[in-house]
This record gives sequence, C-alpha cells and structure tokens, in this order.
Amino acid sequence: MIEFGLVGETLGHSHSPRIHRALGNYSYGLIEVDLAGLDRLLCGRAFRGLNVTIPYKVDAMGYCDALTDEAREIGSVNTLTFDKQNRLWGHNTDLYGFETMARRADISLTDRKVLILGSGGSCRTVTAAAKRAGAREIVVVSRSGCVDYDVAKRLHSDADVVVNTTPVGMYPNNGNAPISLSDFPQCVGVLDLVYNPLRTALLLDAWDRGIPHADGLTMLVAQALRASELFTNTAINADRVGMIEADIRSQLSNITIIGMPGSGKSVVGHALARRFSRPFVDLDQMIEARAGKTIPEIFAESGETVFREIERAAAADAGKRGGQIIAAGGGGILDQRNVDAFRQNGRLLWLRRPLESLERSGRPLSAGFDALAEMERVRLPIYGKLSDAAVDNTGSLPNVIERAEAAASGLLYL
Repeated sequence: MIEFGLVGETLGHSHSPRIHRALGNYSYGLIEVDLAGLDRLLCGRAFRGLNVTIPYKVDAMGYCDALTDEAREIGSVNTLTFDKQNRLWGHNTDLYGFETMARRADISLTDRKVLILGSGGSCRTVTAAAKRAGAREIVVVSRSGCVDYDVAKRLHSDADVVVNTTPVGMYPNNGNAPISLSDFPQCVGVLDLVYNPLRTALLLDAWDRGIPHADGLTMLVAQALRASELFTNTAINADRVGMIEADIRSQLSNITIIGMPGSGKSVVGHALARRFSRPFVDLDQMIEARAGKTIPEIFAESGETVFREIERAAAADAGKRGGQIIAAGGGGILDQRNVDAFRQNGRLLWLRRPLESLERSGRPLSAGFDALAEMERVRLPIYGKLSDAAVDNTGSLPNVIERAEAAASGLLYL
C-alpha cells in the first residue's frame, strides 16, 4: 500500500519528496511508470493519494470518479485523493501554484495582454489563471499553431506579460530562450515555469532589463502545499511556501567567486566549500583538464583566444549545475556568456585584494606589474557592477574566511 507519492515517466531530479517532507508527516515517494504501469497503479487503487506529472496529467482523468471544477476547467489533474465513499477525485493544484507564483512576484494579469509560450498542458493552467484574473487578451504561441513565434513578434509585440510554459532553457539545454524580450518592448512581467536552472536565459533577459520576473520554483512549492492539504485534510499556513522555497533555493544556489588573478579565489573557495558542505569547482582546473595542458602552456601554444574559448565552455558546464562553490578566472567576467552561465544558478561574490598583494607567479597576463595595473583599472568597475557582495582579502586568512562565510550566507539566503 502506497501512502503518497508522485507518478510520472521520468522523475530523477524531482524536488517533490523534499517539499512534502517539509509539509507533512507522511511517506512520499517517486513512482516512475510507463502507460501500462499507470493503468495498473490507478486501477489497483492501492494508495492514499498521488500527485501526477508529465506526461500523465490528462490520462489520469479517465480513472477518476469525480473532478473538481478546476480540473474540469483546465482539462487535466495533478492530484488524486479518495473521499469517504472511496471515490477517486481528480484535482488540479497547479492553478493555485501558478496564481501564487504570479502574486508573490507582484505580476498582475488583470487587464493585461498575456502572451503564453507553448500550447501543452501547462498552457491550459495559465490560460485558466489569466481568464480568472480578467486578462484583457490571451495569446497562445506555438511553433505549429496559428500564432507562431514570428507572428507573435509581428502582431503581438504589445504584450504586457510573457509566460513561458515550454521546456526551452531547461537543464541540460541551458542558455536557450524561446523569445528575446527586445521584441516585446511593453512587457512588464515575465513568468517562466522552468525552475532548473533557477534563472533561464529568458529570466536573465528580464533581469537585465529590470522587468519583474519569477521562476517556477514558487509554483512547484505552492501546488505541493495545496496537494498536501488535500492529502491530509489539514490547512497549512500559506507562509510555508516562502519558507520551503527559500530553503530549496539556498541548497540549489551556487556562489561564484570573481576577482583579479591571484586574489585568492581558490583558497577562499575551498574554505567556503568546506563550510557549506558543497563541491568546489575551480574553473582554471576545469580548463586545464579540458585542454590536457596547463594554462601557461595554452597561452604559449595557442594564445588567449583559444584559452577564452575553452574557458567559455567550462563556464557553461559549471554553471549548469547547482549547489556549488565556483572560483572563476579573473577575466571570465569580460564575456557576457560566462556571466550568464554563473548567474543562472547563483550569485557572484567579489574577492578584493590590493594590487601589490596579488599573486603573479604562473599567470601569463599578470607577469608585468604595469600590465596588471592596467588590467585592474579596466576590470574593477566590472567586478563592482556584476557582484552581489564583496569581501576584502586583507588581514589574516581566518578573518578573511570568516568575512567570506558571512557574505556567502547572505547571498544563499536572500
């Protein structure tokens, strides 16, 4: 007899067990099944309650004895429970999750033109939410629909709110975006249902433009809270959404240390990794492993251009994963693609060190003091602009690490 769990086709990276452990005192597992397995499970009814995810939200409706108004309106279910007469009810808590997501981001759909990217199951949820909110106009964009992406740019550039329901930009295909917000100059809000990475390329675009935005983690936690209430027939304080979300976000977030070459990023990074029990990633070591040679050898044999290409590939790979401490190369932040790779799953911590104290041995671009001083003049304003916090690497090492730990804690629990 299964108590509670999540049913789907591929569930390896699901956060649902962690969320439900925080919500209630009950057993909750992951149940991966094919369509035949779904039939056996739902016909057997040997469970107390289930969540249902892709690709079975529509299929599960056929096994229900009754549907809530939300499930019937949306045309899919994501939560199954039994009533006192042992009838199987199909609920849709995604609607509550999306409405919570938009509200917490302070993005209103009322009297707005809402552009929904994608026409799959999640589109139905967003459409229902937009109708309930009193959206002025709802436009669904899909590659094969009557409004494709070219038509959206030409005829619907006046959209107020953009909602992405597609998997574009989701791990492991990070860095892709379904649209560019430059084509929608009146946009005042962006909601992306993807939550891995924490900031898709679309959300980074919104961030850079100062447009209010939100990722799908809030929706994930909020729909789970509502499902937990249905499982246990117990009301849960809605403030728990923010608490659980903050905890998960902190566990998934990276801290990327930036700063001049020789500023001590690796030493401090190792200390932070030990303090927060996280993997430490040294981008220079990744570059050398990819190239099969040392960084001075790369510069000597192939030049800086080749080095930067390898660095960009390493940054893209490191930035995809969460829950790490990353030491970036001193010049990596000169390439916006690297910056976006670092920002998609975390924050940037600037480690500052006086010019005369920078370690120069074995660093091709730091060999001459005058060249190093010119490098500092160019880069310092960039470090200052990009960083979310800064720590001075001066004084005793224990004091530096203590300051870095305090700064990193602040970034992880924003």
